[in-house]
Amino acid sequence: MFTGIVEELGIVRTLRLLPESGQLTLEGRKVLDETQIGDSIAINGVCLTVIRKSEREFTVDVMAETLAKTNLAELKGGSRVNLERALQLQTRLGGHLVSGHVDGVGYIRQITPWGIAQVYEIGAPPALLSSMLPKGSIAIDGISLTIIDVEADYFTVSLIPHTFKETTLGLKGIGASVNLETDLIGKYVARFMGLNAASGKTKQNLSLGFLAEHGFI
Repeated sequence: MFTGIVEELGIVRTLRLLPESGQLTLEGRKVLDETQIGDSIAINGVCLTVIRKSEREFTVDVMAETLAKTNLAELKGGSRVNLERALQLQTRLGGHLVSGHVDGVGYIRQITPWGIAQVYEIGAPPALLSSMLPKGSIAIDGISLTIIDVEADYFTVSLIPHTFKETTLGLKGIGASVNLETDLIGKYVARFMGLNAASGKTKQNLSLGFLAEHGFI
């Protein structure tokens, strides 16, 4: 598990794409502190396992499923990526619970200055939008953000100057792809409520009794 609080910007050294997999080598410093072979690191929000490491670089394998469902295949030498080590039990949970299992890929439709902030309009598939709600949490390229509004084919988030400066979103422009992971709790609620088409469940009325029955309260 992760928190969605990016620890540092890493640099892609190599991306080796094979017929049904890939191997990614990156430069990082902070995330390698106390990291061992077999530990997990989130790369642009994708949970991957360290298979080799040195003082400043580490390598991860990328499965075909991951390449198909994320934007990692678009990376190249010199690309900057968001890095975060796995959550420890004693760590402050500054963002929200992020599994590192990307639900799908969206894209930046518009960027609008608003006071000190930058408002991002993110296009997303309807299946993901059905699990989002205003003031809910979303992980974009592994960054924990709060949703402003949800519309028919997009949602909006606001970036403070620190997030804009210290993550890859400040480096991306209109049309750029982003990895999306919807809120973990929201996905369970959506499944029970029948909002997830893949569940085959019929829509039910949300009530305190329903939430208590299924362990949400």
